[in-house]
Amino acid sequence: MKFTLGIEEEYQVIDPVTRELISHDQQIVINASQVLNDQVKAEMHEAVVEVGTNICYDIKDAREQITHLRKSISTFANDLGFKIGAAGTHPFSKWETQLITPNPRYDEIITELQDAARSNLIFGLHVHVGIEDKNMAMHIVNAMRYFLPHLYALSTNSPFWEGRNTGFKSYRSKVFDKFPRTGIPGVFDNYTQYENYVNLLMKTKCIDNPKKIWWDIRIHPVFPTIEVRICDVPLTIDETVCIAALIQALAAKLYKLRTQNLNFMIYHRALINENKWRAGRYGIDGKMIDFGLEKEMETKFLMREVVEFVDDVLDELGSRKEVEYVFEILKNGTGADRQLKVFEETKDLKKVVDFITERTILGL
Repeated sequence: MKFTLGIEEEYQVIDPVTRELISHDQQIVINASQVLNDQVKAEMHEAVVEVGTNICYDIKDAREQITHLRKSISTFANDLGFKIGAAGTHPFSKWETQLITPNPRYDEIITELQDAARSNLIFGLHVHVGIEDKNMAMHIVNAMRYFLPHLYALSTNSPFWEGRNTGFKSYRSKVFDKFPRTGIPGVFDNYTQYENYVNLLMKTKCIDNPKKIWWDIRIHPVFPTIEVRICDVPLTIDETVCIAALIQALAAKLYKLRTQNLNFMIYHRALINENKWRAGRYGIDGKMIDFGLEKEMETKFLMREVVEFVDDVLDELGSRKEVEYVFEILKNGTGADRQLKVFEETKDLKKVVDFITERTILGL
């Protein structure tokens, strides 16, 4: 198994003077697509640009590709008089003032979801891991659900919403929760059972295509991948690469256990949701539940345990350095921790935006 990777990031388009989100009227996408082809896309709000790598054959390839994409989008944005920022929410821009991209697909989503869609001004990281066997992919999705709160805690990067400190390390997921078919998925015994579920939703006109299943992890409806969607877009390339490497390592480890007739314990969605709530509220600074021990543990301790859990697949994947960057995040704080520190020191959300835009292109 190769466990190929794909990484998608959503960036904020920012006015360098006001520091507000601003419509780029798709100019960044139009200009960038001449070089990056379909690796750059518009999103529902005009202040968003999405990028996606091609298939990455290892984590080094992934780093090169996502670095190239961030750098390119930043350059195209600068040429047009904009900046880009990587954070799960903008510190103070209001969704009510943001323009929607004219597109029949977005019109249809807004007609159905109304303010839940209009207010969905959030920016995420999606990581794909290539697994062709659908039943194996289903098994890995079921097992990996347990680790989603851990990945989420590491990525927390959206403490502010519409000018307020929300008290959450990641408010992005609270905004997205208003959508249907989001959050931690339930368990499916096999891929056929999942297919039957999707077909029923389509037959009863709940959805018109499987892409409208927006869970925190899913089998991708088009690509032969599993897609982890729970994370805020991280501030820096190093954090994005670290989280992608950890997701790849978890998939490889769970695959390895399965092929040795060993299974990771499958936990109920209601239990995993308890950890997800804690991860969103406290990030890496709180406690999560170790369900095996049935007790609360420091999230930082559990994160070290996750790195230990995947240790035996890291050298084969060539991703030890990238996964062990988790320890740097535990030491220096997540994007949310660093945003909050800037706000504490300056009491100025514009300075927080400046910090975001600086860190987004750090080291590029």
